[in-house]
Amino acid sequence: MTRIVVVDNHGQFTHLEGRALRDIGVETEIVDNTTPPEEIEADGIVLSGGPDSADDPDAGGRCDEYLDMGIPVLGICLGMQMMAVERGGRVEPGEYGGYADVTVEIDSPEDPLVGSLAPETRVWASHADQVVELPPGFERTGKSDICGIESMSDTSEDLFGVQWHPEVAHTEEGEAVFENFRAVCDATERGI
Repeated sequence: MTRIVVVDNHGQFTHLEGRALRDIGVETEIVDNTTPPEEIEADGIVLSGGPDSADDPDAGGRCDEYLDMGIPVLGICLGMQMMAVERGGRVEPGEYGGYADVTVEIDSPEDPLVGSLAPETRVWASHADQVVELPPGFERTGKSDICGIESMSDTSEDLFGVQWHPEVAHTEEGEAVFENFRAVCDATERGI
């Protein structure tokens, strides 16, 4: 059975990420973001959202180390922002702070994480902070009227990020995001 560990960045929806993974038949566990990577046995990692800013050195715990484990990583909201900062991108405060229903246009229909959602999908997202400059090696896979980078991926390293929360009921195709991530983890495990 596929095992995906959720790294808790102290977000209000972290428990829903674990439940969403269990609902699609994934073995999962939620661990604190200070858990040493060598204590994590997983086929993939989800970096949860959270209340902090990605520029806060204490926000991400060991995020940089999780990115170097050689397994797929999905960053959600703050998790995506931390991924961007750790890999050389840039995050800034967004113009639209709180949670809102947003239409995301999918740029990359062939992307393994969000391509199946093309041409667009409705999501629940916060834009208190957002990625404004992609890290080297990443491509933008989704955008909206209020955020230029709603999702991103580096398929050579199996690193993916979404600004929105696929784990909440307000996101129309959230389960598909988790199923697509599981497929990436399964392919990586099999060496495909």
